[in-house]
Amino acid sequence: MTLAKNLRVKLAFGLLLSAGLLVLVSCSGGGGSGPSPSPSPTPVSNTMDAEVNSGPANNSANILFVSVTICVPSSSTCQTIPDVQVDTGSEGLRLLSSAVSLSLPAVTDSSNNGLQECLSFLDGSYVWGPVVGADIQLAGEKASNVPIQLISASPTYPVPSSCATGSGALSDNTAAVLGANGIIGVGNFQQDCGAACEPGSSSLPALYYTCPNSVCGVVGVSLNGQLQNPVWLFAQDNNGVLITLPSLPTTPDTGAATASGSLVFGIGTQSDNALGNAQIYTTDSNGNYTVSYNGVPYSGSFIDSGSNGLFFLDAATLGITDCTNPNEAGFYCPASEISYRVTTTGLNGTSSTVTFNIANADALFTANNGANTAFDNLGGDNSGSFDFGLPFFYGKNVFVGIENMPGPNGSVGPYWAY
Repeated sequence: MTLAKNLRVKLAFGLLLSAGLLVLVSCSGGGGSGPSPSPSPTPVSNTMDAEVNSGPANNSANILFVSVTICVPSSSTCQTIPDVQVDTGSEGLRLLSSAVSLSLPAVTDSSNNGLQECLSFLDGSYVWGPVVGADIQLAGEKASNVPIQLISASPTYPVPSSCATGSGALSDNTAAVLGANGIIGVGNFQQDCGAACEPGSSSLPALYYTCPNSVCGVVGVSLNGQLQNPVWLFAQDNNGVLITLPSLPTTPDTGAATASGSLVFGIGTQSDNALGNAQIYTTDSNGNYTVSYNGVPYSGSFIDSGSNGLFFLDAATLGITDCTNPNEAGFYCPASEISYRVTTTGLNGTSSTVTFNIANADALFTANNGANTAFDNLGGDNSGSFDFGLPFFYGKNVFVGIENMPGPNGSVGPYWAY
């Protein structure tokens, strides 16, 4: 299979809080405190099947997929999109336009200019396309009239240079390149940008655009016009998510063909999403906490189901070998499996030891005649911090608490718990 690093992480400018651009689509929220997370008298289904497999183009590794149902706002005209990647490192629903057959209303400003979005990832790739409105249905939960992005392979407006930055910047505008039919961001924040993108911000990031007279320029967008983490807009089970995945076989320790788990909505709101023995690790306003290795703290570290490996530090610091095969560029290829021990610490002082293994990526990708797609020991470089990608999630319950939403034991997001 063709494999790429597929590093999906938060924007470099960070995820800040709080709200302009006039929009035709509005959301039920807009920063600050949200709906109460108290259990509903009549609970709804809050659990979705999730699976790691080779994806819609048969070229994905360590990507967790769910099926997402979208509808024309306030209608029963709906479509279910399979193979949408679950990403705790971003916020908002982004779908390939080629996968969507519905006619969805554009989000526009007061001059009827359609809102466009560019999301750049730290691997140098990006997605570009219009913002439209849709109802989002996940299990028995619903978020109404939510701004989402359509990723276009044939965009109406050319990609601005401020979006496609860097030499060889790659557009993730097809299933073959993206490895999915879309991304559903269910991270620590309510919107995908927050205060940094509000009108009047001193330095607007190159994220939202309008294109009057076909000339695209960066614009400020109020909170309720930005892409939304759909979970916080649910009527219940709205304070976060729980991802569960099974442990993978260890004999041999070369992964599995697939792995089936669950995406559960809410934290401490129903019997199936109780914290149990999980500890809460609060994060900063960028969703980061501290991981210490060999006594050195790395405060810009985070947990991201949208990254398909454990990306941390560099080969020189670790005394490990990088892969030489161009298809595995960015991954580690040690001669034999190596075990690492680190300490994770939240801003609240909660601390624990985490152990994990790193195996030879080339050997993993060729094991079982190349049929395996789920790996708990796949890793690569990420100088200066730890990105705990999907391998971190196998064999444990990982909770993602959303900003400003109250949770169990007096907790308030943003936080991780495991």
